[in-house]
Amino acid sequence: MGRFLNSRNSYEKYCGIVSDPYFVDKSELLRDLIAALGKPNRYFCITRPRRFGKSVMANMVDAFFGRAAKSDRLFDGLRIARDNNGKENPDYRKHLNQHNVIYIDFSETDFPRQSMEYMQYIERIQDGINQDLKEAYPELGLGMEDALWDVLNCIFQKTNQKFIFVMDEWDAVFHLPFITEEDRAQYLRFLKALLKDKAYVELAYMTGVLPIAKYSSGSELNMFLEYDMTNRKKFSEYFGFLENEVDRLFEVYLRDTQEPEITREDLRIWYDGYYTGKGSRIYNPRSVVCALTDDELACYWTSSGPYDEIFYYIRNDIEEIQDDLVLMVAGEGVRAEVQNYAAVSMNLETKDEVYSAMVVYGLLTYKDGKVYIPNRELMLQYEKLLLSKDSLGYVHRLAKESERMVKATLAGDVRTMAEILKYAHDTESPILSYNSEAELSAVVNLVYLSARNNYRVEREDKAGEGFVDFIFYPDQRNNDGIILELKIDSTPKDAVEQIKAKGYQLRFRGKLGETPKFTGRILAVGISYCRKTKEHACKVEVL
Repeated sequence: MGRFLNSRNSYEKYCGIVSDPYFVDKSELLRDLIAALGKPNRYFCITRPRRFGKSVMANMVDAFFGRAAKSDRLFDGLRIARDNNGKENPDYRKHLNQHNVIYIDFSETDFPRQSMEYMQYIERIQDGINQDLKEAYPELGLGMEDALWDVLNCIFQKTNQKFIFVMDEWDAVFHLPFITEEDRAQYLRFLKALLKDKAYVELAYMTGVLPIAKYSSGSELNMFLEYDMTNRKKFSEYFGFLENEVDRLFEVYLRDTQEPEITREDLRIWYDGYYTGKGSRIYNPRSVVCALTDDELACYWTSSGPYDEIFYYIRNDIEEIQDDLVLMVAGEGVRAEVQNYAAVSMNLETKDEVYSAMVVYGLLTYKDGKVYIPNRELMLQYEKLLLSKDSLGYVHRLAKESERMVKATLAGDVRTMAEILKYAHDTESPILSYNSEAELSAVVNLVYLSARNNYRVEREDKAGEGFVDFIFYPDQRNNDGIILELKIDSTPKDAVEQIKAKGYQLRFRGKLGETPKFTGRILAVGISYCRKTKEHACKVEVL
């Protein structure tokens, strides 16, 4: 078998994936691909953030269709092998290992030299495929010097054999250090010449982070149907984990882990929060699997890439985006017109284009016309950003005040607390006008930012007989817990009385008969703002 044609690599990779205890069967994707074989709409481009299962699915497609290895032992137990009635799917055996597959992973450059140019890069791929074809069809006398599409057409004309193309990380080429604008244009022409209107193409399955639309200026690749996470419903369930899939993985975790440290709610808080085109919530698959495997909650996805890239996107629009950052770190959504193709622009000139790019890369999620920070894993990165980048202006200054705010609260120093809140209010920003409790809540979240180093902070958490504005669960069970209630045009005493009357402190007590989860003090914190006098007042009481 060759390096590109009917390569065994995908089969071996998918074997490892299927054998993992936290494997999730997404093989039903193959039904849609089987239905498209040889049809006019046989070109698929699926875009998702990195580490959302694109390569897993590309390996699956290759392992299923390709002739490199007999893969019935892999697929016989998967959903693709059965129909909805539990009987064998008639298409299963018909297509299992019955096709020629050319697999190209454009992210695996493996350059022989440090310095390369685009033509050297693309010629290595073409020469590699030509060599594979020459070895597979020795009787045809194929020439290495011929264009790849001419070689493929020759094979088709003489043998009537077609090819499935699986191209993973198609857009990786655009980020190679030696690629110029002209190279990008040549690359699109290469893909067009290879795939468009070619009778030898039985199916083209392409994945990447960025969509085609903005790169392709005209009709180069308009034969592809594009499916992104935000706007297209089709295929949305195959990338990322759904709620019921995480439920099953968590059952495996509880069964196989002697002293489980992770709760089901932990997985939701840390790794959920992305939305599909169907409106379904999905989990980051890499992070879920890593957390369950390691029995530890951590930033797995964000640690696998350069996460100063958040700042990369916002650095040119800091003044316009500052208030939005305050709201999003507070858990609020920000209105935006997200169009995924805008993300490929080299110059992100508007706020909507910035947010579009961040959604495409998985740094934000999008639902009902608003962008959000999806989960705690990403939230931690935004918090680090706010604490480290002084170019963020007032946002950075208030975030830095948060350490002093936490200390003052634990000490019951209401004067310092009110002083910091006044400092926030005196900062020139529309959001700090406190015209609503939501705006006050956003700023309070910012001035308590550093609390997240030692607390799990929940907003509007169900507690007792109602929903509390903020509740701070300590990471160490003997540390103090904090219940915080906000009031506009009222008093901090009223806020504290509400905490007591509604029994918000019960969240720290645990269920009847259980050992309390937390043994430290429980602090009731009331914060009020009077729009008439523009004064803040605070009260701290031990419950």
